[in-house]
Amino acid sequence: MFDLTGFQRDLLYVTAGLEEPHGLAIQEELEDYYGKAIHHGRLYPNLDTLVEKGLIDKGVKDKRTNIYSVTRRGRRELEDRREWEDRYVDDL
Repeated sequence: MFDLTGFQRDLLYVTAGLEEPHGLAIQEELEDYYGKAIHHGRLYPNLDTLVEKGLIDKGVKDKRTNIYSVTRRGRRELEDRREWEDRYVDDL
């Protein structure tokens, strides 16, 4: 996960946390968190990067909607990240 941008890490976390993650739902979650618009030109290329890195899978829900899921490797990366963070912020 060390080679991901902060935005890509956030995409991975949001994808893992949503019940049926699709582009618009992921976009809305990040817009709520960041407090500003996330444009398609930023969202989808970064999702594609996570797919290329094997951290998420991309499937088709219908003709207009892609659905994403975190891979086993992606979940392992999230777990490793959480363990690393806990070493430094466990007392917060």
